[in-house]
Amino acid sequence: MVLGKHVSCYAGCSFSLGREGTCTVGDFTLLNGALIMAEEHIEIGSYCLVSWNVGIADSDFHPLDPAQRMQDALALAPYYEKRPPRPPLRTAPVRIRDNVWIGMGAVILKGVEIGENSVVAAGAIVTKSVPANVVVAGNPAVIVKQFEMK
Repeated sequence: MVLGKHVSCYAGCSFSLGREGTCTVGDFTLLNGALIMAEEHIEIGSYCLVSWNVGIADSDFHPLDPAQRMQDALALAPYYEKRPPRPPLRTAPVRIRDNVWIGMGAVILKGVEIGENSVVAAGAIVTKSVPANVVVAGNPAVIVKQFEMK
């Protein structure tokens, strides 16, 4: 976990890093009640605003296959004596570039890159990468506005 200069982590922020998971947060970024779950790598740029109940995850964290999901439940049971290894997890890094605003309740999923100066509207579910200088909204998130940069 690497925090840049003047990063603000307000009440309710939670970081969950796996054994190999890393997270970097750039200078002057504000995190307010965000949940960040990194099994591989999550990068948040400088001058970003991340609001309440935003979830950012670089993994599905559990297998889709039913048999593997049962094995995962056994592997995660803290007092089960015959704990098997966890099935492999599918991960892909998340990159949030500089000056991005992520609104309340948005979810950013694995493999997504959000371009600089973009805005993710409240409640948006971001399943694919977002270019720079846009606003995305909805489930799944789509571009609803483009900024003209001066």
